[in-house]
Amino acid sequence: MNASETMVIVGAGHAGGRAALTLREAGFTGRIVLIGDEPHLPYERPPLSKALLKGESDLAACSLFSEANFIASGIEHLSGVKATHIDPARHEAVLDSGVSVGYSKLLLAVGGTSRSLDLGGRSFDNMHYLRTYDEAVELEKHLTPGTRLVVVGGGFIGLEVAASACERGCDVTVLEAGTRLAARALPERTSEALLALHRREGVTIHLGARIKRFIGETHVEAVQLADGTCVPCDLLLVGIGLQPNLELARQSGLETGSGIRVDRYLRTSAPDVYAAGDACEFPGIDGGFQRQETWRNAEAQGRIAALNMLGQEQPFIGVPGFWSDHYAFGLQTVGVLAADARIVQREGGDGGFLLLYLDSRSRLTGASGWGLGNSIAKDIKLCERLIESEVVLPVDALADAGVSLKGLLRGAYA
Repeated sequence: MNASETMVIVGAGHAGGRAALTLREAGFTGRIVLIGDEPHLPYERPPLSKALLKGESDLAACSLFSEANFIASGIEHLSGVKATHIDPARHEAVLDSGVSVGYSKLLLAVGGTSRSLDLGGRSFDNMHYLRTYDEAVELEKHLTPGTRLVVVGGGFIGLEVAASACERGCDVTVLEAGTRLAARALPERTSEALLALHRREGVTIHLGARIKRFIGETHVEAVQLADGTCVPCDLLLVGIGLQPNLELARQSGLETGSGIRVDRYLRTSAPDVYAAGDACEFPGIDGGFQRQETWRNAEAQGRIAALNMLGQEQPFIGVPGFWSDHYAFGLQTVGVLAADARIVQREGGDGGFLLLYLDSRSRLTGASGWGLGNSIAKDIKLCERLIESEVVLPVDALADAGVSLKGLLRGAYA
């Protein structure tokens, strides 16, 4: 690549920011244009529902780099604008301001938006979503002691907000339509541990909750459930998932599925156009296509996409993985938790445990851990190495917490 070339990144979130930094770190001296609809420099999202809501963090602590370092990098940041069309034939991105930006290579790191409740045209001034820094700042203002917070959705965002609000003295109720918490992402035992923990901390949780109506005109005063339960409400947080931003890719003629579809090098169906992050659908380790809405994925794909834009041809090996913190406990997952896998349970101290998923040949394909603080992090890292090694594992040794996972990785019982 030479200094006359231009790299355009549409989406100034974590994946886009990491890609821009990687381009410079890899020695690219040409023009880099980073386009984002938020006014802020790229930042990480996990602190929004935790440290920031608890008043323990700010935007500077969440940012991928300081403003001074950003300026020194020579990256052009076009903030508060959106790309409305990509013209692969002309190698141009058209912005809603009417400006067209030419590119040599382009990365779509467009992320997603919060799924919204269908309110039939109604709106409520105390209803909140949490996806952006500005939304987190606004929500944090209302988390005062005694505030009755109702959270719609028992997934990670909803539960992390519930934990943060509970620690700030709010009276928290979570409404989950499913039969258990975070059911799409967690094994049943981990869901049960999460449920028990939140209830011990004072959060009221309704499983199988069906909302009949919101009581109030412009302000939700209570939420009535189908079974007749009426939950008083001062503040409402909706956390029912993310909708990937696919409009730009579809309008520009790119191939899409549940996300912007790419090959193993993160290349889209259009020449010189790549994709990364929450909206990217890539070949998974299980043979199908998948998206991953995680910090780990944004970080890794942003970096790999940038290197491949520079011609390095590095395949992205998308081993799934995520973590979530709740009060003094943390959970982590790595690999594929297949429904037909054999599950081996490995018990730990203080109520912690590790669930190990084996295929028909007794090779590890996934693991889910639960424990105090960051106590399971080392085991999860070892599990990732075991997954990559594809070594055949002895079931009895796996179930024995006295047997070292590192020893199993080496093929020794230690």
